[in-house]
Amino acid sequence: MTPVTPPQRPCRFCGQPLTETFADLGESPLSNAYLTEEQLLTGRETFHPLHAWVCTNCLLVQLESFETPEAIFGDYAYFSSYSDSWLDHGQRYVNEFTSRLDLNDSSHVVELASNDGYLLQYFVEKQIPVLGIEPAANVAQVAIEKGVPTEIAFFGQATARRLLKEGKPHADLLLGNNVLAHVPDLNDFVAGMKLLLAPRGTITMEFPHLLRLIEQNQFDTIYHEHFSYFSFLTVQKVFAAHGLRLFDVQQVPTHGGSLRIIGCHVDDPRENTPAVAALLDEETKFGLRDLETYRAFDQAVRKVKTDLLAFLDNAQAEEKRVVGYGAPAKGNTLLNYCGVGTDRIAYTVDRSIHKQNHYLPGSHLPIHAPEKLLADKPDYVLILPWNIRDEIIGKMSAIRDHGGQFVVPIPQLKVMP
Repeated sequence: MTPVTPPQRPCRFCGQPLTETFADLGESPLSNAYLTEEQLLTGRETFHPLHAWVCTNCLLVQLESFETPEAIFGDYAYFSSYSDSWLDHGQRYVNEFTSRLDLNDSSHVVELASNDGYLLQYFVEKQIPVLGIEPAANVAQVAIEKGVPTEIAFFGQATARRLLKEGKPHADLLLGNNVLAHVPDLNDFVAGMKLLLAPRGTITMEFPHLLRLIEQNQFDTIYHEHFSYFSFLTVQKVFAAHGLRLFDVQQVPTHGGSLRIIGCHVDDPRENTPAVAALLDEETKFGLRDLETYRAFDQAVRKVKTDLLAFLDNAQAEEKRVVGYGAPAKGNTLLNYCGVGTDRIAYTVDRSIHKQNHYLPGSHLPIHAPEKLLADKPDYVLILPWNIRDEIIGKMSAIRDHGGQFVVPIPQLKVMP
C-alpha cells in the first residue's frame, strides 16, 4: 500500500500530531450530498480522502475536516421521523428520563441537533418546556411546524452564551443523539454544554460505540460528516477536561451498538454507577488501550469489500438482479469504498421524499420510492441501513413472495432467504 501522508492538523481534542491509520477508505464525496438529475449531468462532484486516524495520545479516532459545518449541515437531507424504530427510540427515551429526573412543567429540556423534532415532540406532549437547537434550517422548519420551539444555530460556547443572555433558562436535561461525532470543534462544543447546563442538570449524549464499530466491522459508519469516533475511555477524558463528569453509561442497540453517556458538573453529588467501571473494564479487555487493536482494523475492512464484490459479480454472472434498500450515509460509504455503481446495482429505494428522485453521491444509484421495488420483484435486495434491517424486512416481506432474498453486508455479508 502506498504510504499516506499524515494530516497536518493535530488531534482535535488533545493537539497531538496524528500519525497512525485506523481505516483508509480512499476518496469519497460527502455522504449526504445527494444529487439532482441536473447535478448528475454536469459531472461536478467533489471527492475528499476518507481516512480515519487514531491519536496515539488520547486514542480518539477521527477524520480531517475538509468542509465547513455550514456546507455539510446547512441544508440537510436526513429527517429522523422517517424511521419508525428511531421514533420509538425517542419516545422510550422521553418516558425513561421524564421519570428518572422527575421532569415537569417547571423543567427545561434542550436538545442539540434536534432534527425535525422527532424526540422533543414527546416532551411537548407531556407539557415539559423544550428548546431544540438545529443548524439545518430546512429540517428545523419541520420541527417548528410541529410546535417544537427550535433555534436555527450551530452549538458551541458562543451560542450557549447568547441563549443565556437572551434569558433562556439553563438546561435541566441537555441531550444530543448522534451529534457529538458530527462536531469538528469538539472542545468548543463540550465547553458550550458546560455553560448551558443547570447546576444540578443532567447531560445525555448518544453516539456509536467505537468498540462495536471495531468488533462488528462497521466501517461504513465512517463518513465525512462524522468527525470523531468515541470509546468510553476517550469520551470520559474529553468531558473531564471541561469540568464535566460521566457518572453513568448505558449501552443501547441503535446504530449497531451505541453508548448513552450520562453526565453532570464535576461537583455534582451523584455517585458513579457500577456501569462506569464495568464498561471501562470491558474496553480495556477488548484492547482499546492498545494501539495494535486500532492498527488491525484496516485489514478487516478490506474483507467486506472483497466479499461484497464477489457476491455482486456472481449475481451478475447468474443474471440475477440486485437493487438496494435505503439511501443512508453509511450506504454511501460502503458503495464508494467498494467501487459499486449502477453497473452492479440497478437502483435503491427510500421512504424519505427528500431523497427520492435524487441520486446517491459517487455511485449515482437513482433513488425511488419503495413501491418500485415491490413492483419490479428483484432477486436480491441489499439492505444499506443494516442497523434497522428487521424494520425493513418486516415492511418489505412481500419480496419473499416471488423468491426474492435480502442481503445484509455488515458485519459480514449474509443472504437472508
